[in-house]
Amino acid sequence: MKTVKEIAVGVENRPGALSELTDLLGANGINILGLTMRAEGAKGFLNFIATDPTKVINILESAGYHPELVDILATEAPHHPGGLSTILKVLKKADVNIDYLYTSIDQHGLGDRTVILIGVDKLQEAHDALEKEWIRTFGEELYNF
Repeated sequence: MKTVKEIAVGVENRPGALSELTDLLGANGINILGLTMRAEGAKGFLNFIATDPTKVINILESAGYHPELVDILATEAPHHPGGLSTILKVLKKADVNIDYLYTSIDQHGLGDRTVILIGVDKLQEAHDALEKEWIRTFGEELYNF
């Protein structure tokens, strides 16, 4: 089954907190490929895909953060009206609940395609349903685009 490793980490919800984290990763040669962040009161929650997830975990732990690695799906959606809907209908038919989704930052070589990063309640079922419908999924090769 093809999945990607997402890093989930809490940060303070204050000016500069996200900048400090991304500066730390950039200084260590890490490229963020896709991310989402939300704030709830004094805490912010960052979920992202980056090159070398194991190295990211080590960097963040060394800096006092408490990151987690989570397996999620990375799938290709055509960049046209209804492209995302195709993926969502497949998951609906397979009775898979989507916990969250976000897009990846521009991936070289994909042309008119978009990479959708999806957290689901039933990872294997979601992967199998997408594969059955010939919807392209990515694994570790996503880190090298």
